[in-house]
Amino acid sequence: MTTATPPANGQVIALAHYSSRAVLETVLARTGTTFHQSVTLNAVVGKGGTVEHDWLIGRLTGALKIEESPAREIVDELAALKLLEESASGQVSLTDSGQELFDRIQPGVREVSARLYAGISAEDLATAGRVLTLVTERANAELGDA
Repeated sequence: MTTATPPANGQVIALAHYSSRAVLETVLARTGTTFHQSVTLNAVVGKGGTVEHDWLIGRLTGALKIEESPAREIVDELAALKLLEESASGQVSLTDSGQELFDRIQPGVREVSARLYAGISAEDLATAGRVLTLVTERANAELGDA
């Protein structure tokens, strides 16, 4: 007996998110890194290793849907761990230790991603990407109107 595939909705999307995040957190736990810390490191690496402090705080509040104070705490934690360093000019840079940690995490992330997305066609992934991006844009617009 097979179960019909449910239509995409908030519950299906949330279950996929939380399930895949739980798997990711097992990878992160090996290095003592939290999910929020990994998002922060990814944001800095994605911009070449140095970003404006205010941009990073905005990225974290927007991506993680958290307030500014917890976002600042995450950046402060990573600075205290010597994974990021903040300059007097308002720049936040990845340290050598931060880059080493990022490089240690990535193979595990790639392995998990490969397993989770195995056998899903490029066309289906592209469609899912378009739909989820649109849902995210609409939800962000709703939040902006609040």
